Amino acid sequence: MFKYKMVQVLPNISVDMKNHTGSEAAVYLENVVNEYAEDGWEFHRIDRIGVELQPGCFAALGGQKAETNIYYVITFRMEV
Repeated sequence: MFKYKMVQVLPNISVDMKNHTGSEAAVYLENVVNEYAEDGWEFHRIDRIGVELQPGCFAALGGQKAETNIYYVITFRMEV
């Protein structure tokens, strides 16, 4: 049996052009995974989850539509 931990990570990484190496995403995720591994958590998977934001009453009356934000969640697991 496992217990699970979900960690929301940034959908975008900002890097100065002069420091761009092409491996920023991998380095970022590696650091997050290693940080949790130190506490005994095993990397399980990454999921992309869309969250639809509904406008309030007055905004909807003004024609504002729902918008979707995309989030990324890393799932870790630990055997119990």
